[in-house]
Parts: sequence; structure tokens; C-alpha cells
Amino acid sequence: MSNLRFPDGFVWGSATSAYQIEGSPLADGAGMSIQHRYAHMPGNTVDGMTGDLLADHYRRWPEDIELMKEIGLGAYQFSIAWPRVLPNGRGVVNKHGLDFYDRLLDALLEAGIRPAPILHVWDYPTALQDRGGWANRESAEWFAEYASVVFDRLGDREGDWMTLCEPLSIAAGGYIGGLLAPRIQDLYAGMRAGHHVLLAHGRAVEVFRASGASGTIGTSTGLSSFYPATDSEADRAAAERYNLGRNALYLDPVMRGEYPEGPSDWYGEAWPEIRDGDLEAISAPIDFLGVTYYTSARIAAGKPLEQRAGETLGWNPATEAEYDIHLDGHTVPEPDRPSTDIDWPINPDGLYDALLWLRDRYGEMPLVITEVGAAYDDEVVDGRIEDRARIEFLADHLRAAHRAIEAGIDLRGCFVWSLLDTWEFWLGCTARFGLVHIDYETQERTLKDSGRWFSAVIAANGVDG
Repeated sequence: MSNLRFPDGFVWGSATSAYQIEGSPLADGAGMSIQHRYAHMPGNTVDGMTGDLLADHYRRWPEDIELMKEIGLGAYQFSIAWPRVLPNGRGVVNKHGLDFYDRLLDALLEAGIRPAPILHVWDYPTALQDRGGWANRESAEWFAEYASVVFDRLGDREGDWMTLCEPLSIAAGGYIGGLLAPRIQDLYAGMRAGHHVLLAHGRAVEVFRASGASGTIGTSTGLSSFYPATDSEADRAAAERYNLGRNALYLDPVMRGEYPEGPSDWYGEAWPEIRDGDLEAISAPIDFLGVTYYTSARIAAGKPLEQRAGETLGWNPATEAEYDIHLDGHTVPEPDRPSTDIDWPINPDGLYDALLWLRDRYGEMPLVITEVGAAYDDEVVDGRIEDRARIEFLADHLRAAHRAIEAGIDLRGCFVWSLLDTWEFWLGCTARFGLVHIDYETQERTLKDSGRWFSAVIAANGVDG
């Protein structure tokens, strides 16, 4: 029997995003996204997989809602594809795209599953990318226009809305390190993109409030815990620098209405223009903060040798390696720490520490874990997937979350990434995170043992200690 019970009303959910499961990305008048362009460029993904079919959720969503009901989900987090709604990013509205999400929302509510929609998970319209994308300040206003269209059509139904997912990944992954779409390696563009993404978040919150939409509004941020490699003063300073550059840089403006001290000096003339009123808009009050957490890292002072030699930019999120020479540190391997099958170190204590760091830095606030999960090489044997490692990973992280609640953290829900197996950017479809296995040739869905285990957690509102 589960002996670590969560508070009454705790929300148990699972998450996906549009390009990662929907398929048919150009169907019914939809425009092209940077994810589509990225996936179709040879060499960008390890297996050459694109988002053209995947789990075919665009056509099979009724079947997937039945799976949600079977698991017992209380909520479902999904993203809306910006170019499905506005094929050119702005202007002409694609009625068919809105109709899809309209039907999905109604069906979720009819099934007793609370919608948790995100306006944007990285599938930026190529029509706007060709005008500079997030590095163009106008992108914040383009996003506000898009948000207005969505809220006007879909905001009449109750839900827990989010603006954007992981500004760090958009700016650093897409524009500085260049591993993610749109595959740019330009520090100046990346710093501008980071500020404009935060400004877009603020504008969308304003639009939500003005629209009279139902439910709540928040955002989802990626968070890692950084620890010094040794107790030396240099390593402790490097870990704090990573914490500021990876975490606080993208959260302080939202939660405090200011940027942290330090980064503007580190980045010098690459620091973006911040106009009067920007920080006020970015810090528009939100109802909750979403946290995505996967791993942690140990940081040593100094640049890796290859960066000392060439001062090139590089980013490897699998090891949380340095994406930016200005952080003046690097991750060190932890051979004794277990990892997932994509080599992401497993550290449940990092989740606990991250949640407490949020409270200590920003004060009491409602928090939701919007993503937590693990990729393993799942094998179907006689119609069953015995993914014991994923169950252990999730159980350990839920215990850490429960410990944070006992420490006074106002944690109100947890969404497992992901409901279905997904397309995972540079990893294509080689990294399976799902509670449900997808056979991409037959489209057969198979509930993994982890899905059955999570169903029992939901029913008990708790996990074994």
C-alpha cells in the first residue's frame, strides 16, 4: 500500500507536445514550423525520423484519450502548434487547425480530464523564422497576436494554460549552441532571443487576462540543479555561475521583474536591449510556475580544453555540457551515478533541491512539475513492456517531490513526460519516454508496465516510501 500520500486535490497528469506526437504537420492548411524544417534536414537526427507520422495523434486522438482514461489521468498537458493555427505565423487564421484543438479540448473535458495547454513548445513558424525568429524583437508581438487568436477561440473552457516551454532551450539550444532548431550558433542572436521569449511570455499573460479566458495561466521552465565538483572556492563559484546563467537568467525577470546580477557583465555587448516597460511586462503576475526537471550536473571551474583552443560554442544537454563560453566552467563526469539509456544522469535529490531553490529565491508560490521522465530502450516481449527502470526512476522522483511538499513547498501537481513515445529532436525516435509504446509501423499502442504502475499511483494518490 502506498504510504507517501500526496495532498488532496493533487493533480496527476501526463504530457506531450504537438510536433512530437501529432504527425500530419502540414495537413489541412497548416504552415511549416522550424521543427519540420529541422527534421527534414539530413543529419540533424540520429535516425532520420521526421514528424510526418509519428504517433499520428492528429488523427488518432480519440484512441489516445481512451488510454488517458485507462491510466486514470486527472489532467493532460499538450501544446498547440502555432503554424497549425496561423500558417504564416500571423494574419490568416487556419480554421481547420483551431477545429482540431477545439475537438480535443471538448473531448478531454467530457472524459473528465483537465486540459493543460501550452501555447508554444518550440515549433516556431518558418515564415517568421525567415524574418529573424525569436532574435527579432517583433516576435513578442507576433506571439501575442497568436495568443489572442487561441484564447478567443479556445479560452471559454476551463483549463490550466501555459505560455511557453523552457526559454533556456529555445535561446541557448536553438540560437547559441545550435543543437536544436533553428540550428543557429550566434551568441548575440541567442541573447536577444532569450529576452524576446520572456517578453512574449509576458505579452501572452496580458492577452489571457484581457480575453477573459477561463482557468489559470502560468509558464513552464526547465530547471537543473548544479553542484560544485569539489569544495574549492573556484568550483563553488562556477556552479553558482551556472545556476545564474541557466536558471535565474530566465526566471528572475518573470518572478522578480529584474535580471540577476552578473550576466550583463559576462556577456558584454552581446547583452540584449531592454526597453522601458519590458521587465514590467515580463513579470505580469502568473497563477503558477511549471517546472521541467530531468537531471543535474557537477561543475568545475575553467573551460574545457577544446573550448580553450578554439573558443567555439557547443552544447550537449545529455551531459549538461557547456553551451556558452561565458559561463567559465564545465561539467565533470560522475561515473558512479546511474544514468538513463540516453546517458542523462539520474538524481532525484536534484529535483528536491531545485524546488527548494525556487522557494528560497522567489518565496511561496504554487508549483507544478510539468515534465519529469526517463528514456529507456523499451523492448516489446509477448505484447508487454517491462520497463522496471522507468518505474524506479519515476518512483524515486515522486518520493523527492513528496519530500519537498513535507518541507513546505506548495507543489500542486505532477505531469509525467510523456504519455506516448515521442520524437525527441536530435535523437529522433530513438529515445522512448512514453508510458505508452508506439509501434511506428503499425501504430499499435501498448501500455507499458510504467503506465500501469502510474495508474496505481494515481488511484492511491501516493507512492511507496
